[in-house]
Amino acid sequence: MSGLGYVRLYVGDDGDTHFEDVELAAVDAGAEAGGGQGRRAEPIGVSEVIFRHVVDAGGPAVAHCAPRRQFVVQLVGETEVEASDGEVRRLGPGSVVLVEDVDGPGHVTRAVGGAERLTLFIPLTG
Repeated sequence: MSGLGYVRLYVGDDGDTHFEDVELAAVDAGAEAGGGQGRRAEPIGVSEVIFRHVVDAGGPAVAHCAPRRQFVVQLVGETEVEASDGEVRRLGPGSVVLVEDVDGPGHVTRAVGGAERLTLFIPLTG
């Protein structure tokens, strides 16, 4: 196992949203700038980076679709995501999710524990 990967949230052929664990192929990166050895995956084209700071979870959580294909990286706090097939995943700091459910029934996102959350959105170019 490479240790590099993410969770994918997508709409399946059955019309529901589902989670999938994706492992990226990794190659030896050689010596890293800070010393030591590393591995890396192939680059993925992105268009921009968006920081989001949530200080209040607001009203009740409702199902919604992703606004675009994008990686969501949880930096601070915890989020619970429920796919329309009923599976729920809790995402803490360091979690990476590729949201691709830009249509269909969507997913529900809930704050966990009422703490502030800092999230990074990274829209894909392709």
